[in-house]
Amino acid sequence: MKKVLIITYYWPPSGAIGVHRCLKFAKYLRDFGWEPVVYTAKDAQYPYLDDSNFKHIPEGIEILKQKAKDPFNLFKIVSGRQKDTVVSNPVHVREKKLKLIDKIAIWIRGNFFIPDARSLWIKPSVKYLSEYLKTNKIDALISDGPPHTNTVIACKLSEKFKIPWIADFQDPWTQVDYYKLFNISNFAHKKHVKLEQKAFAISGKITIASPSWKIDLESIGAKNVDVIFWGYDEDDLRDLKKNQTDKFVISHAGLLGFDRNPEVFFKVLKDLKSEITGFSDKLQIQLAGSVDYSVKESLIKENLEENTLFLGNIPRDKALKLTVDSDLLLLPLNIAENAMGRIPGKLFEQMRSNNPILCLGPKGSDVEKIITETKTGNSFEYSDYHGIKGFVKQVYLSGKTEFNTIEPEIIKDYSVKKQVKKISEYLYEITKN
Repeated sequence: MKKVLIITYYWPPSGAIGVHRCLKFAKYLRDFGWEPVVYTAKDAQYPYLDDSNFKHIPEGIEILKQKAKDPFNLFKIVSGRQKDTVVSNPVHVREKKLKLIDKIAIWIRGNFFIPDARSLWIKPSVKYLSEYLKTNKIDALISDGPPHTNTVIACKLSEKFKIPWIADFQDPWTQVDYYKLFNISNFAHKKHVKLEQKAFAISGKITIASPSWKIDLESIGAKNVDVIFWGYDEDDLRDLKKNQTDKFVISHAGLLGFDRNPEVFFKVLKDLKSEITGFSDKLQIQLAGSVDYSVKESLIKENLEENTLFLGNIPRDKALKLTVDSDLLLLPLNIAENAMGRIPGKLFEQMRSNNPILCLGPKGSDVEKIITETKTGNSFEYSDYHGIKGFVKQVYLSGKTEFNTIEPEIIKDYSVKKQVKKISEYLYEITKN
């Protein structure tokens, strides 16, 4: 069996969605003739931990680790935060208005830590893996970014050892929506672009998480680009049963940042509370994950505090159970230039839950195309009061849906296993010579 080295900073016990891309690659690659070897960070200071992710690691897999210096520890000291404080990325979610120290940290991050805050891991990783590759045969490399530190490590190794490489992108690099928020100087931008273009040139294949972003990458010089969706893992969902209650549960699991504040949606809920008898008593909004202070202010403004539960960061299995137990699933896309291609990983699990999805985002987005094709929900622009209101009323009045414990045929093409099969085919493609 051929071997592929997967380079990923995030690995169990890391929590949140980012860890699952490479974790699920590793989980299923054996099914398609590839033995994964994983290289990851040793004793990494992950923002969120979730031990339930360990169950997806294939038995007997070889895992290589190297210590990574973490600048977030220094940031905690300088900003007066406690050592064990979970630091949410202020580019996405803020607990309150940014302090001066936070603004300075964002600027330093964008201009001195290139390509990202994990960049101190590049040099020791290349050194460690170079020694490993001298005595161990590896047929191909996969890296996943962000963090694009992974991309840079793989690029250096691929160039040095002439090993075919798939550069996978969860998010774009210089085209990602939050790139501009780092206030990057012209000098730093040129360094980012140089590294990005080198990755395009060295990699044998590039994969990215959405069709629109594929086009965007090609517009700046990337070649041989294809789409690998996040997908859903049937193992995660097949044994879940829906818990029926007398509540009308609307849920969101994941980051709910200031760039996804659903103000008009909250106004719709406020108005429905006064217009539909009993709606106020039944309405329950459940938000799992980090929530920006502006979102909380919007909820207060629309008098929805009594209807809202802030669950905080919860393990993935509980987040999936919340998805299954809900009656309406909220999916707000970032209000950003590249929102057309933003496909949150949770979309595919929401599709599998058989519960209706309410997406907020631009018309014609990749998400809208997918949920329209699969008949799993509807998408509206953030400001579309009447469209959003009509859909919420329709879902509420139609009654609760039953969770489908049998994998629906219409969404099977979006399973994780189907996506990993595509990855395996790309690996054979770039290694055939």
